[in-house]
Amino acid sequence: MSVQLSVEPNPRLGLDYAYADDDLIVVDKPAGVVTQPGRKHTRDTLLNGAFATHGKALQNIGKGRDYGLVHRLDRPTSGLVVVGLTQAAYDHLRAQFAERTIEKTYLAWVHGAPQPPEGTVRAPIREQRRAGRKRAVLGKGRGAKPAETTYRVLTRSRGLALVECRPKTGRLHQIRVHLAQRGSPVVGDREYGRRDDRSLGKFRIGLHAARLVLRHPASGARLTVQSPVPTDLRRFSEQQGLVIPKRWR
Repeated sequence: MSVQLSVEPNPRLGLDYAYADDDLIVVDKPAGVVTQPGRKHTRDTLLNGAFATHGKALQNIGKGRDYGLVHRLDRPTSGLVVVGLTQAAYDHLRAQFAERTIEKTYLAWVHGAPQPPEGTVRAPIREQRRAGRKRAVLGKGRGAKPAETTYRVLTRSRGLALVECRPKTGRLHQIRVHLAQRGSPVVGDREYGRRDDRSLGKFRIGLHAARLVLRHPASGARLTVQSPVPTDLRRFSEQQGLVIPKRWR
């Protein structure tokens, strides 16, 4: 008997898996793809693609556990997204995120360069809803939560810089607002940076979730998953004279 799925599978998305076993998958999400279904996106999201290959397992996890989706990436951001394939794996992975033991590394292409070239931004973030959309606002006050991002400038060229970022917390648009606070908004980020910045197209900003380090939910072994810099960001870097370190290519 076939299983009735709550999320419509969409095999045409052709998702790439950076890692997969019986307990979890790590999807290498392209920029422009929404993470989970919503009002305007019912069948073209990462979760629709994951249901095409792992629908029965994700259905068994259930809506209360977001059908295995452990965390999310913004639509214009590319990179690694973890999905649990069992209830136990999902709970274990969620606990790691809550306890902040998962190491997350992002690469950000920014205007200017943050000063100092290496440091930590500690600036609270609260969520604000405007015209039906959520955005992040820096500063203390009602609803503000602590947010911390460590960063390091890797290379600079032509008024741009490539920055390695490690968020300790996981607030809405955290890296984007923290880098903008340092005077170096992410390239293509019209929300927190330059409103007319279309350097990377309509649904793309210069932000890539490049590496995750976590404990495997079944074995407890340390698991490192890495995503190479996507073709569009490599091409942009070459055009701007930004040399990507070999370990990230």
